[in-house]
Amino acid sequence: MPVSPQLDGPQRDGPPPGGAPAGGSAPPGRPPAPGAWARLYLAVAAGSFRRYSTYRAATLAGAFTNTVFGFILASTFLALWQARPGLGGYDTSAAVTYIWVSQALLVTVAVWGGGFQDDVQERFRSGDIAVDLYRPVDFQGWWLAGDLGRAGFHLLARGAVPMVAGALAFDLRLPQDPLVWAEFLFSVLLAVLVSFGLRYLVSLTGFWLHDSEGVRSVMLVVSMFFSGMLLPIDLFPGVLGEVAPLLPWAALVQVPTDVFLERSTGAGLFGALGFQAAWAVVLLALGRAVQLLATRRVVVQGG
Repeated sequence: MPVSPQLDGPQRDGPPPGGAPAGGSAPPGRPPAPGAWARLYLAVAAGSFRRYSTYRAATLAGAFTNTVFGFILASTFLALWQARPGLGGYDTSAAVTYIWVSQALLVTVAVWGGGFQDDVQERFRSGDIAVDLYRPVDFQGWWLAGDLGRAGFHLLARGAVPMVAGALAFDLRLPQDPLVWAEFLFSVLLAVLVSFGLRYLVSLTGFWLHDSEGVRSVMLVVSMFFSGMLLPIDLFPGVLGEVAPLLPWAALVQVPTDVFLERSTGAGLFGALGFQAAWAVVLLALGRAVQLLATRRVVVQGG
């Protein structure tokens, strides 16, 4: 399958050749050792990282775009917070920092979708999805490993550049304690898991719809709004402000940014990370259940 560059990175090929019963289970005989599976998924993640790193022009263009929008949004937030100091419990420095952290996370956690979804959709159209389900690699685990490699690359390439630019131009509130940075990175990892869980469920609709583009479009709007990408969820009014923090999309941007700004500390930090972890477990388990349901009757375009 040809690989084409995109602004958020290249598409990936499906699982490697093999022969196993539908559903991604191992072939009859001696089951692979746990260490072998770990090495396999680490190799998949590393290969995904390398694959995305080969598209330097697309990466630079994307980082430049994130930086430009960061300046636009930061200037807008400055004007808003000068008119309404302390809005949502953020001071001016924290509000501007929120913008730059959210720009760093935009592609890392795939708020707009994409990543493995593009390739899975193409495999639905070609009928290759049926072959993928017959291979001795867990279908969900394969795409998750690749998505973690993608996220790692984008955190460095599409996340670090806007943050450095923002720190040079604005008075950002950067953590002074290395432990806070570690907590933030762990929160980002959990955010990627939640994001994958949401996107995986959307992709699985292709088993019934043959084309998940419509569902992806709806998810994009919902994700942008409820993740805190456009505006901190703390600013949402009334019932919306009470419901939005409980939804899984809040784990994508709002929670990691609050960890970075040290708004979540002590018991609040454990609560925030637990919230992300709980949604990750629920969504991954739900994705597994839907996958098992879908593979009982595989109907794909092209075969």
